[in-house]
Formats: sequence, structure tokens, C-alpha cells
Amino acid sequence: MSLTREEAIHTSTILSEALPYIQKFTGSTLIVKFGGNAMTDEKLKRSFARDIVLMKLVGINPVVVHGGGPQIGALLEKLGIVSEFVDGMRVTDSKTMDVVEMVLGATVNKEIVTLINNAGGKAVGLTGKDGQLIMAKKMLVSKKTPGLEEPEIIDIGHVGEVDKINTQVIEMLTDSHFIPVIAPIGVDEQGASYNINADLVAGKLAEVLKAQKLILLTNVAGLQDAAGHILTGLGTAEVDALIADGTISGGMLPKIRCALEAVQNGVTSAHIIDGRVDHAMLLEIFTDQGVGTLITNEA
Repeated sequence: MSLTREEAIHTSTILSEALPYIQKFTGSTLIVKFGGNAMTDEKLKRSFARDIVLMKLVGINPVVVHGGGPQIGALLEKLGIVSEFVDGMRVTDSKTMDVVEMVLGATVNKEIVTLINNAGGKAVGLTGKDGQLIMAKKMLVSKKTPGLEEPEIIDIGHVGEVDKINTQVIEMLTDSHFIPVIAPIGVDEQGASYNINADLVAGKLAEVLKAQKLILLTNVAGLQDAAGHILTGLGTAEVDALIADGTISGGMLPKIRCALEAVQNGVTSAHIIDGRVDHAMLLEIFTDQGVGTLITNEA
């Protein structure tokens, strides 16, 4: 079936609009945090894989970091292991860590690799333990407890934060035209494994790889004001003000802080986009308007 004249004009306009962005970003590195609905909807998963392959084909080096919280929760429930959360983070004992490694390092990671390879790409799956890619340290949570003057320090098990990243592993793959797909599991000097928040891993990777962009896929349309309008083109001072007045709160706060830290440490721009939109990444990167919230290190 042929396109109508109007459809043909619209398609050609979009393709022409993409050209300067392709020219600008060729040779650059983009870090993509893959999560939310985009990981569970079959159509969106295939769309995501095609977008990643297209980026690689036009000369961009995408690096994918994925989560898997719902998949971990489902398997823990099936195994009869009760999940406990402290400040939104899953308490991870040894049994839970075994499940985390199984789900993130095997099931989810290999599914994403297969999707990208089936779309014509060359993806390689990794965890942070491979080649000591992500060296981690234990995360301790401080919690204010009634009756105590000082905050209580809580050990939540095998939950970590990034200590350092071995960029050679990633650079070796991207230089050989492969697409790294990374599960956010780190390892410490003693060989202990740690579950790390995928947003934090993506942000740190963007910093050390001097990425052009950090892209965080979410289940919302982007950062919104009180009236529900999408906010974009934000500088660091504007973001700080939105945090201070409460516009940014709840589950969006960690993502915004991750994005803010990335741009303050050398990443050109961070994007929080709606993973429920088909081809959201291409629309954000290669069109004038985009589909999410753009944050840069401007005053």
C-alpha cells in the first residue's frame, strides 16, 4: 500500500530532520538505561532493539544497562523468599543475591542480547563481574529512628554502590563494533557480589566513558510541573530549584539526581524519556522537539 502525499511529506521531513543529529553524534557514546514497561511489552522490546541497532549502524556507540526489579520480585515470590525494602531498596541476603544474579545476569541479560542480535546487531552480555568491569562497595543506609539523636546505620546486605569502572572492557567491545549489554551486578576486592541500582550504574558509566548522552527510560512522560506539562531544556540550577520546591519528589528524585550528577561530571546531556512510547529514543535523539526531559550542565 502506497503512502498518501501527506504521509510521504511527513516521513521525508522526519528523515531530513534526523540528518544533522546523525552527523553530530557519529562516533559518540550513548548510555541507555533500559527498564520499565519497555522491558515487559513485547512490541516495545522489539522496538527498543531496532533503535539500538540503528544507532550503531549510523556510527553511534550505544551501551545498554538494564534493570529487572519486577522479574526478580516474581522469582523470589515463586521461591517463597520474602522481600523486604528499606528506603525503596531491596534488602539482599545471600539467597536473594543468588536470585538477583540468576535473573539479571542470565535471564534478562540474555533476552536483551537475543533481541538486539535478532534485529541485526552484535550484542554481548556482561555483568559487572566480567573482567572486573564494575568494582563495588557495600551500601549502608542511614535512617532516622525516633528516640535516637544520631541516624541509625542499616546494613541491607549485598546492595552496593559503584566504586570504580574498568572502561577497557567496554572500549574493547565498542571498538570491535559490538554492543555491550550490562547487568548492574558489581564485585568487591574479596569477590563478593553486589546488586547495584541500574540508574546509578548507567550514570557512572556515562561519566567515565565521557558519554555524549545518558538516556533513562521510565514509565512516565518525563519530568512534569504541577500542571502536568513536560519540562525540558533544564539547566542544573533549574533542577535544583525544582527539587527545593517539591516539584521533583518521590520515585523521580533518584533518577533526576543521577542525571544531574552525570551532567555535572562531564556528560553533555541527560534525557529522561517515556519508554512506553514506540521508538522513544529515536524521537528524543534525532528530532527537534524530542519526547522527554533534557537536562544539561547550564546554570
